[in-house]
Formats: sequence, C-alpha cells, structure tokens
Amino acid sequence: MGDYVLRCPGGDVVDNNIHTFACPSGHRGLLRTEYEATSLVPSRFPGIYKFFDWLPVHSVIDTRSAPVAFQSERISKELGLNNLWIGFTGYYPERNAFTASCSFKEMEALPTYSRINDFGGGTVLLASAGNTARAFAQVAADTGGRCVIVMPERSACKLRVTNDTGNVRLLTVKGDYTDAIEMSDRIAALGGFILEGGAKNVARRDGLGTVLLEGALKMGRLPDHYFQAVGSGTGAISAWEASVRLIGDGRYGNRLPSLNLSQNLPFVPMVKAWDAGRREILKEDLTGSEDEIGQIYADVLTNRKPPYGVPGGVFDAMSACGGRFIGISEADAISAGKLWSSAESVSLDPAANVALASLIHAVEEGMVSKDDTILLNITGGGADRAEEDLELVSIPSEICLDKNISNEDLRGSVYG
Repeated sequence: MGDYVLRCPGGDVVDNNIHTFACPSGHRGLLRTEYEATSLVPSRFPGIYKFFDWLPVHSVIDTRSAPVAFQSERISKELGLNNLWIGFTGYYPERNAFTASCSFKEMEALPTYSRINDFGGGTVLLASAGNTARAFAQVAADTGGRCVIVMPERSACKLRVTNDTGNVRLLTVKGDYTDAIEMSDRIAALGGFILEGGAKNVARRDGLGTVLLEGALKMGRLPDHYFQAVGSGTGAISAWEASVRLIGDGRYGNRLPSLNLSQNLPFVPMVKAWDAGRREILKEDLTGSEDEIGQIYADVLTNRKPPYGVPGGVFDAMSACGGRFIGISEADAISAGKLWSSAESVSLDPAANVALASLIHAVEEGMVSKDDTILLNITGGGADRAEEDLELVSIPSEICLDKNISNEDLRGSVYG
C-alpha cells in the first residue's frame, strides 16, 4: 500500500479525504502530496499504476492506459535534434499506447477514481471542453464509476466511449469552457456530488506527472527542456512537481527542466501575463476573449480562469524552472500536424499539434540546441486509429442549460 500525506503551503499536514482540495487553516495555494517512497521504483501494477508509489491512491484499477516515451527518428532528423523524446498519451498500438480516450487527461481520471474508491465511492462532477470529459467518461465506462459532466454545447459531440454503462450523465451549457466550469460550480452547490477539483486535486496533478516520470525512466535523466500546450497549465505544474521528486531521488540529475509552454493564438492570456512579468492575469489579457475563443483551433486550450497566479501554480512553476510561453497560430499548428503525420502512423489532437509547433518554433529561433535533451508532451493522439479499432458509443446530452437558469430550475434539471 502506498503511503502519503497531504501538506498545505503553510507546512501543515492536512486531513486526507476525497473532499480535501484546500488547507482548512486558510493558507492559499495548492496542496502537495508527500510520499513515503523517495525513489522512483516502478511497480508490477498495470498501466499508470506502474507509478503506484508516487500516486495518492491505495487501490488500483485494471488498465493498460499509461503514457509512453519514445524517439521518433524522422521527426528528430527533420528538426535536427539528437535527443528528442516524445511523451505520448493516446491510442497508438504500434508504440504500446492503449489510452482509449486518446488523451493524457485519462492519467488524471484513473487516480481520481481510485481515490474515490478509497473513500467509499460516489458520483464525480466535472466541467470540460472535451478531453477531460472523454477521459473521465472512458474510465467510468471501464469501471462502472459514476459521473456528471458539464460541457459547452458545441463540444458535446466529442464525448464518445468504448462502452456506455449508463453511469455517465452529460449536461451541456450555452457558452464556452469557463461557462461550463461556472455551471458545474452551481450544480456542486446543490450537493450530492464529488468535485474532481481541477488543479487542486492532487490525484489529477500526480497522474499527469507520470508523463515526465515515464520520460525520465526512458531517458535516464531529467530533460533540459519540456514542451507542452496548456489551457489550465495543470500539466506544467505537474511536470514541475514530478521533477522535484526526481531530483530528490538523486539518480536523474539536479536541475529542473525549463518549461516551454504554448497557447493557441489568438487566445493566449497566460502568454500575455508571463511576458509582462505579472503573477496575475488581468482583465485586459481577456479582452475580446469570447470572440477569440470562437476563432481558436484547439478549443481545449481555452480556460479563462487557469491556476496561473495561485501559490504553487503556473507562475511559480515557470519561475522555479525557467522557460517561456509561446503563442502558436492555427496555420503553424496544422503544419506541425502534417509533419507528425508524415513521420508517425496516427494523427494528433489539435492541442498536441500546438505543442509540436512550439518545438519547431523554438528550434527555428535557436531557443534549444541540437544536443539538448528534450521531452515533448504529446497530450493526445490516435483518435483516427481508435475509430478504426474500437467500437465507440456517443453519449447524448440530457439537457442544454442556459447560463441564466434559476437555481430552482437548475435543481429540477439535475435531480428531476
């Protein structure tokens, strides 16, 4: 059994239960997990639970889903990089990748459901623009777990799983991802659900950190540079936290990787805030955000309230690790996707194309050297192969909620 405690930014160990997302003493910032195991020793458990000692769980779900790390000879040659590694989470059987939701968000969902099981079960409530919904719905389909998902109406067509158990309820909202988050908060206030917690959920963060752990195992060291496209930035926080644990191990180096994080133009609030040297995202960073979100190529990257300035959040991760934010156009992302398709036999999600485009940009601008060790986090891919190999079932929306619905009508829609 893995042993761990939750510690708040003020230094106190806090009560560990499924609803613990903040320090009861009022310390602002993200809780962190502290594990009894100080060395990375892979277990014999399946899938992501290979990293059981560094996951905040006591139970294991039978799964093949896990990140994989490999080198792509053709992409490395095209970019002139000698030590490029791909951290891939998706469906790509030839690379031993079997994540049916085709998203690294499944690495969040699996340990979250394990923690729910550890504390007696319940119905998880979450908001999503697509990837998180697919991941949690897929794990529910695989395990019989229960969830209620709130999505923007335009994103609902993305919710497909390999087996509809009837335990997944989909509610849509007229609006964008932030509107879905706000609606899920209102539903949570009605009671009866377990919030998945977003970036505050240590299971989600430590689950996402397994991409870097797998990369470090294959590389034998921490990377010099880490690349990822971000909406909330939770994956970047996770990479920072996992890197700190690996430095504590003592076998993977003593220098944090620089974080090279990308957003999809024209909606780039974290790019604007970081380039201005600010901890906070200001109103002007979001000016015209609704129009920008409507134009965006990778809509899963459209979070108007990311955990950027919170203690232990994206700003602190970037400050600790160094690095840069990069804005990527739709044209450059699509071009990057074509490069990937010429080298590998599955397609990428739009957000992963943005990440690859940011690496191409960094190479062209001399931000990285040819002998640097680089980990590129491909956060989703293989949907085309999953369509061919797996029998996918769409989960229909029960109701589309108006943002201005009254609490009484909302209660009737959720419980009626």
